[in-house]
Amino acid sequence: MLRHGLAVLCLFFVALIAPALSAAAQATSTASQPLPIGETFTLDSKVMGETRRINVYLPAGYRERADVKVPVLYMPDGGIAEDFLHVAGLMQVSMANGTMRPFMLVGIENTQRRRDMTGPTEVVSDRKIAPVVGGAATFRAFIRDELMPEIDRRYRTTGETAIIGESAAGLFILDTLVLAPEMFDAYIAIDPMLWWNDKAWMKGFRGFLGAHPDLQAKLFVATSSEPMIAEVVVWVPVVLQDAAPKGLVWHFQSLPEETHGTVYHPAALRAFRALFAPQPR
Repeated sequence: MLRHGLAVLCLFFVALIAPALSAAAQATSTASQPLPIGETFTLDSKVMGETRRINVYLPAGYRERADVKVPVLYMPDGGIAEDFLHVAGLMQVSMANGTMRPFMLVGIENTQRRRDMTGPTEVVSDRKIAPVVGGAATFRAFIRDELMPEIDRRYRTTGETAIIGESAAGLFILDTLVLAPEMFDAYIAIDPMLWWNDKAWMKGFRGFLGAHPDLQAKLFVATSSEPMIAEVVVWVPVVLQDAAPKGLVWHFQSLPEETHGTVYHPAALRAFRALFAPQPR
């Protein structure tokens, strides 16, 4: 009987306080709000004849201190549904744990990715990957002549610039190194699509290095186990060991445990630590 009485008393107590608990839970709940991680704006490009969306991540301390200036890391494939969020998160962690200097991230959202990332090609099968290919020169001009001046106008920048990308974007970055080496201070190409145009970039790389003995830049190249890419990219460090100018600081990272779909994060982490480590005090 005693046990029965206690059980009834417990049930009565729960029934008594349940409405109060529910009301308290409702009282502390708020409506969902957007969770901003950066800024976004659009830029009407005369060069490209279209509007491009730009996403920006600003490092901690930039908004709080009006005297802070930061270098800029540009990123093709920079849409919210593309690579912007995970690269911004990786940068945030790297800066917080002291393995990377503060950088701003500028993500360029795609409209026609394979058009913008590829240069001309003489290979018929290459031209079948998209309705339009070979537009990299126009996209490069958009970044150099329109986007970079706009970023410098809107934000406090140091003048130091870098660019990061994977696959077709990696090809674009290496093309930019040889066609416009003055555009960026650092180039990060992850699993670059160097099979494009019958491996034309790789065939001309040694000649480019020889023609630019005064080149001053940083280069990071990484490759996964993707056979079609790895079998070409593996020759990059061979050429660099033989012909790299003294002013070219380069790193090559083979990641055979990664696939083309998983290589971006581990490669970018290594690139940030290799190229953007904080200066010793």
